[in-house]
Amino acid sequence: MSPEQILKELIHLAHELGREDRQLVILGEGNLSADCQDGTFWVKASGSSMAEIDENGFSRVRFEPVLEMCAWNEAPGKQVMQGLRSALLEDGMRQPSIETFLHAVCLHESEAKFIAHTHPTAVLAILSSKLGAESFMHHIFPETIPICGRAPAIVPYTEPGLMLGQAVRRSLQTHFEKYGEMPKIMLMENHGLVVLGISAREALNITRITNKWADILLATYALGGPKYLSSEQVDKFLHLLDEQIHKDQ
Repeated sequence: MSPEQILKELIHLAHELGREDRQLVILGEGNLSADCQDGTFWVKASGSSMAEIDENGFSRVRFEPVLEMCAWNEAPGKQVMQGLRSALLEDGMRQPSIETFLHAVCLHESEAKFIAHTHPTAVLAILSSKLGAESFMHHIFPETIPICGRAPAIVPYTEPGLMLGQAVRRSLQTHFEKYGEMPKIMLMENHGLVVLGISAREALNITRITNKWADILLATYALGGPKYLSSEQVDKFLHLLDEQIHKDQ
């Protein structure tokens, strides 16, 4: 796809995620990105509302300078914002989101092409609780396994911006070392959800099923707590799924 076609898909994804009835984001919350496959990526500009965003609500940014900034030990906010502006592909584009670092790392470190960062009410309720992301470390119904992956990556609360981008990189590396694959979802405690999708449709589907997962988790705590699937049940499901994939091929 051309960068223009990718932007159209990104805008459609933003509108789907921004629907008021889904309670995934409100006002200017959340941000999105997509890899243009040419050393640049689209990312939501600061202050844009996902429900109403158009092509002017996204900026096109070069990977290289953003990833170089992720190696900085420390930098004042003004220097960070100037660095993001200098990473823009064209002059005149709006200031990229402060979460541009998060998006650059996720797109560069994984095979994902679309990144969706949202603040679903149910997910955030759990991530802001004393249990935090631990509640999501085991599956409670089989549909989450193929859609959301074996396990999420977890990021302790970190100030948004450059430091968060660095924390996300560490989380992705830790997850890969443990599971031998990149995650499909990342849970940022006291902050929100990040989805790593191969397509815009996958990013939307993962976001919605994760929110359903959170809704069900919350309901189970009113009835004594969740009854998790065992690791053996999860492994068996993944084995059957793998067999079906090879059969279809």
